[in-house]
Amino acid sequence: MKTPILHRCRQLVLALGLISAPVMNLSAAEIGFPEKEELKFGFIKLTDMVPLAIAKEKGFFEDEGLYVTLEAQANWKVLLDRTISGELDGAHMLSGQPLGATIGFGTEAHIVTAFTMDLNGNACTMSNAVWAEMKKHVPMKDGKPVHPIRAAALKPVIADFRSKSTPFKLGMVFPVSTHNYELRYWLAADGIHPGYYAPQRGDTAGTIKSDVLISVTPPPQMPATLEAGTINGYCVGEPWNQQAVFRGIGVPVVADLAIRNNVSEKVFGVSNKWAEENPNTHIRVVKALIRAGKWLDENNNANRKEAAKIISMPNYVGADYEVIANSMTGIFEYEKGDVREAPDFNVFFRYHATYPFYSDAIWYLTQMRRWGQIPEAKPDSWYLETAKKVFKPEIYKQAAEALIAEGKMKASDFPDFSKESGFRPVNHTTFIDGIQFDASAPNAYLAKFPIGLKGNETP
Repeated sequence: MKTPILHRCRQLVLALGLISAPVMNLSAAEIGFPEKEELKFGFIKLTDMVPLAIAKEKGFFEDEGLYVTLEAQANWKVLLDRTISGELDGAHMLSGQPLGATIGFGTEAHIVTAFTMDLNGNACTMSNAVWAEMKKHVPMKDGKPVHPIRAAALKPVIADFRSKSTPFKLGMVFPVSTHNYELRYWLAADGIHPGYYAPQRGDTAGTIKSDVLISVTPPPQMPATLEAGTINGYCVGEPWNQQAVFRGIGVPVVADLAIRNNVSEKVFGVSNKWAEENPNTHIRVVKALIRAGKWLDENNNANRKEAAKIISMPNYVGADYEVIANSMTGIFEYEKGDVREAPDFNVFFRYHATYPFYSDAIWYLTQMRRWGQIPEAKPDSWYLETAKKVFKPEIYKQAAEALIAEGKMKASDFPDFSKESGFRPVNHTTFIDGIQFDASAPNAYLAKFPIGLKGNETP
């Protein structure tokens, strides 16, 4: 393994022309040497931090002259704050985090992303007691529930709680998390109001007009919080849904790819200031992460068992291999013993998963507007302008073209950059309520929902 000191010596020798760089690295040299070699990246203990672990363990970071430390963070807020302060050079982030921070919902700071870490990967889990009641209202076939399970099966359970003046409590991981929006989408699709935010009035609880109470719980704490009865269900990433199954304390009832599939789940985020100060380093980080994503999905997920073993280590996710492997290797267990194939439960590269599409950013912004986190109406142009301020496909393109020039990747691995608009095809993503998303018309999209702010409405 090269050390940072030896690498810097090699840089100096190259700069003086005493040796020549190998031909295969000419494209990397054109990018320029990294402004910063020793980096610290943060992550939350979730399966989808795996591109960072693979980029490190497989030497992809080191191939770029980068010496990376990966450090687990206590929660999403701490992770964001430390990225803003510069204590972290970058981090595994919720796709909504750079957008929420940049528009000033919660902590305000300009955060950007040039890399999508994955698609899908979440599920909604209910306590055993709640599932037992839900199951009475779920269609069955051959003795097993018919999936996807709609929130309509939850409505009588919530009504029973209300009749006893008991709040029905659900957990998610962060106000601008994928999980919050997926959970809300699933509930609202069957007439359950998840509640509005009203930040203009200082109300950030998100419970205005709500039929349920949705609050924040850090991902690794979800199973214990459910077991303690503090919440009745939750929406979280893996392995914390499968953990509930293995521990016998809860049942995943719907995976997010049934609620809405193939939209950016996590991203690699950095502060805009860091990106401007370290452009070469940023491109090189993205190069390493692209290679990690490709490795994770290649040969029909053939490397997933190895990946699951790597991240089961305590310094990464630290859950049992068997729990992590369930979703990572293309299967998912719902009710105990109800194991189903789910090859796209986690997607790290196929479907151009790693490309930072503007349309993905716009979908998140529509959900922020729908639930009042953006309290006032915005023109369609604002959604695209904001997406372009945060999602940076131009940086991704430089990284991808360097990998192609070096022979590490093929042009066919990527979108056609000469034609790419940054918008996924309208029919690329399907939703549980059948409503179609057109990122070029976000206000028309919002107008389609029976529940949710639209037009000039305010919470």
